[in-house]
Amino acid sequence: MLTQLRQDHANMARLLHVLQLKQKTLAEGERPNFQLIREVVDYILDYMSGFTEPLERMCTEQLNVRAPQADALCQRLSDDYRALNERLAKLSQDLDMILMDAVVPMDRFSEDLRAYLEAHRAYLRGEREELFPLIREHFDEDDLDRLAKALPEGAEAELARLQEGYPELYAEFREAPSPLS
Repeated sequence: MLTQLRQDHANMARLLHVLQLKQKTLAEGERPNFQLIREVVDYILDYMSGFTEPLERMCTEQLNVRAPQADALCQRLSDDYRALNERLAKLSQDLDMILMDAVVPMDRFSEDLRAYLEAHRAYLRGEREELFPLIREHFDEDDLDRLAKALPEGAEAELARLQEGYPELYAEFREAPSPLS
């Protein structure tokens, strides 16, 4: 289970790298492939609602019972997650406007995208450095098995969906450097 979570983090880091490349293109005054950005944002929104939310809820419930001292961390990560989701939803709305040729200030969109990327990386770092060690410490193999069975599709199924639904994005994702290398 923890191996899957680490792999999911690596995959998300690669997606964020793809977005960062598009943000840099935009910051340099060039027009990135907004449809590709749309695909990344849609994928991340789907992934967050289908996998991250249930994972966080289950971990928080179990940690509150086994490690009440983790309550502040769980609350902070939950708050960070909500703020992250709001940022991403705002980017999604702006992308809708851009793709419909509405006037959206590109410098503001670029800055919002940059801030989102920083926030998402900080969120992943908090999970990796603070939440995962608590899971490792307070969950036994049976707990991890139950958690794995209760979660929706994991990394492999999500990547298969990505490859099928977003071939251009998948190609860029495969070229992005792996943070685990």
